[in-house]
Amino acid sequence: MNAANIKFRIVKSKIMQVVIIAFAFAITLPLLFIIFYIFRQGITKINWTFLTRIPKPVGELGGGIANALLGSVLIVFVASIIAIPFGILCGIYLSENKTSRLSYWSRLTVDVLQGVPSIVIGIVVYFWIVKTVGTFSAFSGSIALAIMMLPILIRSTEETLKLIPSTLKEAGLALGLPYHKVILRVIVPCGISGILSGVMLSIARIAGETAPLLFTAFGNPYLSTNILKPMQSLPLLIFNYATSPYDDWHDLAWGAALILLLTVLLLNIITKITTRRWSVQL
Repeated sequence: MNAANIKFRIVKSKIMQVVIIAFAFAITLPLLFIIFYIFRQGITKINWTFLTRIPKPVGELGGGIANALLGSVLIVFVASIIAIPFGILCGIYLSENKTSRLSYWSRLTVDVLQGVPSIVIGIVVYFWIVKTVGTFSAFSGSIALAIMMLPILIRSTEETLKLIPSTLKEAGLALGLPYHKVILRVIVPCGISGILSGVMLSIARIAGETAPLLFTAFGNPYLSTNILKPMQSLPLLIFNYATSPYDDWHDLAWGAALILLLTVLLLNIITKITTRRWSVQL
C-alpha cells in the first residue's frame, strides 16, 4: 500500500468521523428546541400557588395543578406496585428458561405487547374494568399503565441476567444453596443495576401517557385520593387544558408540561446514577 492510498484512507476516515459527529449533534437539536420552548413558556407560570392549589372554575384567575400532581403520583405508584414484581419474575423465568416452548411464546407476547398502541390498551382496559365496574377510576388507569410497563421490565431483566456468567449460579448450587436462594441472593443482586434501570425507564415511559387515562382515570377537577374513583393526572390536565379555548387554562397547561418534562428528565438522571451506584463488575 503506497503513501497516497494511506493518505486517502486517513482523509476518508476523518470525513466520516466529522459526518458522524454532525449527525449525532443534529439528533439532539429537536430535543433541545423542545426543552427550550417548553421552559420558556412554562417557567413564568410556576409558583407556590400553582403547585398547591386546584384549578379555578372558568372565568376565575389563578388556580394550580395540585390535584393533577397528586393523581399522577398515585396512579404511577399503583401501576408500579402491580407491574414491577410481575415483570421482574417474568424476566427471571425467561433468562433461566431460554429454549422452552413457554418461554418462546412468552417472548413473542412481550414483543407484540411492546408494539401495541397505548390507546388500544386504554380501550381494552375500559371494556375489561370500567364497563364491568360501571365507573371510571384511577385503579383502572394504573392497570393500563402497568400493562405498558411490563415489556420494558421483562426485557431489561431478562437481558441483564443473561449477561451474568453461569458459573455464579453453578457455584451457589455447588455450595448446597436451594435454587430459589441462588436466584434471589446471587443472580438478581448481580444484575440489580440493569433491573433498576429497567424499572426507572418503565416509570419514565408511562409518566407522560395520556391515551390510556382518557378511557380509564378520566380526570377529576378536585383533589382526590380514592383510587376507585376518577382522578386527575398531569397528562390528562395538559391535554384537556391545551385544547380548551381559555388563555388561563393554556397557561396551566404550559406549566404542567414543564413539570412533567422535568419529572421525566429527573427519572432518567436517577436511572443513570442508580446504574452506576449499583453496577457490579463481573
